Order: sequence, then C-alpha cells, then structure tokens
Amino acid sequence: MQQFNGRCDLHTHSQASDGMQPPAENVKLAKQRGLSAVALTDHDTVAGVAEAQQAGREYGIDVVAGVEISARAGGKDIHVLGYYVNTEDEQFLDRLRGLREAREERNHLIIAKLQELGLEISWQEVIDGLGRPLEPDESIGRPHMADVLVRKGYAADMRDAFNRYLAEGQPGYVSVPRVAPEDACQWIKDAGGAAVIAHPGLYGDDELVRRILEDSRPDGIEVVHSDHGPEEERRYAELAQEFGLIQTGGSDYHGVRQGVVFHGDLGSKTVTIDVLDKLRAAAAKS
Repeated sequence: MQQFNGRCDLHTHSQASDGMQPPAENVKLAKQRGLSAVALTDHDTVAGVAEAQQAGREYGIDVVAGVEISARAGGKDIHVLGYYVNTEDEQFLDRLRGLREAREERNHLIIAKLQELGLEISWQEVIDGLGRPLEPDESIGRPHMADVLVRKGYAADMRDAFNRYLAEGQPGYVSVPRVAPEDACQWIKDAGGAAVIAHPGLYGDDELVRRILEDSRPDGIEVVHSDHGPEEERRYAELAQEFGLIQTGGSDYHGVRQGVVFHGDLGSKTVTIDVLDKLRAAAAKS
C-alpha cells in the first residue's frame, strides 16, 4: 500500500501551459513519489485543474487548485502564485483570459524577432510541436519556442535556447504590458485564493522583492524552489518571518524537454502538509 510522506510540491506545470504532460500525469507522479499533496500552477490559466483534481480523487492525493500569474515590476517579469482559487469565478477567468491574450501577442512578437535574426521558425511550427491540438484556455510559452529552436539546430539544448535567444536581455526577448504584482495578488484574493510571490531568487534583486512585498501584501513567499540554494532559502525564510508570510515551496516542475527536467523533478522540492492549512486559512480570509 502506498505510504504518503506528509510532503507537498506546491509548484508544478502541465500541458495546460508550458509543461510537458497532462495534468493527471503530475498527480500520478506525486502518488508514485509518496507525496501527500500537489498543486497545479499553470501560467495564466486554470484549464488543467479539473482534470488534476479528478486524478487526485482516483489516486488519493490532495490536489490544490492553483495558478501562476504573469506580472511585471521594476523592469522584471514577476510571477505570483495563487492557491485555493475559485476556478469558476467568472471575473477571475476573464482576467486570466486577458493575460493569455497579452502572452499570445508577445509570442508572435518573439517569432518576428527570431525571424529578423535569420532563424527560420514559424508560429505554426510551435503549434505543431505540441503534437496535439491546442485546447481552449491553454497557454503557449517560451519553452515551446525553445523546443523548436533546439529541434532545428539553432540551440544545443533548452538552456542554450534561452541563454542565446529567449531570456531577458537576449535578442529574441519581448516584454509586453503586464499587471503589477499588487494587482495579481488582489485578483487571486478576489477569487477566494491565497497569493504567494514565486521564486524571488530568480529576480536577482532583493530590494525589488522587498518593495513588492510591501506594496502587494501577499499571503506568502516561495522560499523553497529548484533554483534556490541554501543561502537563498535562508534569506527568504528570514524575509518571510519579517513580513509574517507563509513559507511555501515546490519544484516548478515542467516535465522533460530534450532530455532535461525543468526546473526540477516533481517532488524534489517540497514543504510540509501544514503549509496547506496556512494557505487555506489565508484563502478563507479573502
């Protein structure tokens, strides 16, 4: 009989955004790895949550309805995680739809910039690379384009595609207007959820992170993440204590592309089950 370890991975992605596998597969993996709970936090969409929660009932895994909202502050892309959101809230769904439309506009601009660089890549190739029809409310991201760049020989692997073309500051990078983190936090709370600032270590600017916490008043901050080392975890745990925030964590699992797991394997970064109680309590106050 499967033994659950009281651990939770609160940051995973599926095919509903830029993950590699169906939502149910994330839940199956969580069970195989002995987790007690897993959150599905796709970018700007909750399209995969229903499937994940159905799989959770089948596997006996607690599946948290989540989302990862794209925001911008201080000239940087900032991500805000939402937990226990109402996935049927029409206002929230409409707001997410607007974000996906901005994302699609950005995607076409990226393709145009890559073409200007002499790279033969088309939007249709990105869609074809999915290997399946694009479902309603799903979102396409830079990893999908990176996958095409690797397959066509323009990059050695996914990281090389980002480092050479798609990462911030590189020639294929495009930024479009985004909501502010404080708006993203408010949207999540309006939808009955708990708001958490994602992977602060990736922003490379702790003063900006501090300002975001002051302005946005989130419920938590992601202390444990696949791209955080021990020093980052210590620093953000202290920041969480200073601001009275819930300390969350997760792998930021996107699946395997070109033989590489991004950002970390599901279940490799976890928090204890009591974090869910704290997030539920915060969501209840929304």
